[in-house]
Amino acid sequence: MLLNLYRSLWSYRDFILGSVKREFQSRYRNSLFGALWTVLNPLSMIVVYTVIFSQVMRARLPGVDDTMAYSIYLCAGLLTWGLFGEITQRSQNMFLENANLLKKISFPRICLPVIVLCNAAVNFAIILGLFLGFLLITGRWPGLPLLALIPLLALQVMFAAGLGMILGVLNVFFRDVGQLFGICLQFWFWFTPIVYPLAILPESIQRLLALNPLTALMNSYQNLFVYGQWPVWNSLLPTLVIGVLFCVIGMRLFRQRVGEMVDEL
Repeated sequence: MLLNLYRSLWSYRDFILGSVKREFQSRYRNSLFGALWTVLNPLSMIVVYTVIFSQVMRARLPGVDDTMAYSIYLCAGLLTWGLFGEITQRSQNMFLENANLLKKISFPRICLPVIVLCNAAVNFAIILGLFLGFLLITGRWPGLPLLALIPLLALQVMFAAGLGMILGVLNVFFRDVGQLFGICLQFWFWFTPIVYPLAILPESIQRLLALNPLTALMNSYQNLFVYGQWPVWNSLLPTLVIGVLFCVIGMRLFRQRVGEMVDEL
């Protein structure tokens, strides 16, 4: 099955790459600065968080004597959460937004999730590059543990892609799914230690938040960028298991319902 999937995607690689390029270009069409906004937007966010939290609010991480530690902590969580949010939110509408394409053109439907992932990867690569440049310039480069970023991102993308596939298929048949997930995503954000350190919470709350599969993942990102520490790989095992489960369920739903989706669109 995986071999056939790879062959289908490879045969339509020009279609996938063309779709990614068109979306990137259309996003900034008729704007004065064009694609420069892809740099200005994340750059401004990093600068604002750094200035506001480190200089104005004087926010500090417990036990860390660094004026910019909390800003880096916050950026590490927000940037990677943004990748998760973009993949899942775009995936839940990918079949609905391409209804005309699905009805008029014959192509492997699995191309649509891949296009979503590629677009999200391009956007995140730009943001991550700016963030890493900021760390290098300010002398806060995490060192060798930065290599752990590759498996961490792979795990997050797999988790988000599997969940997104489930949402995308269900949203075709039950349109409330998209609205409901938007609300759930907001609660999910605040139940993930992104803007607050987990250590400041009572132990009972820490145990509760540990049930969140993204808690360990975000904590790994933050420890990597703030402290230059390798992830505790065992803590990521539940996230891996759930991510694989999401992918299996998502692909099963997709294969079972792909023929019916066109009629529902």
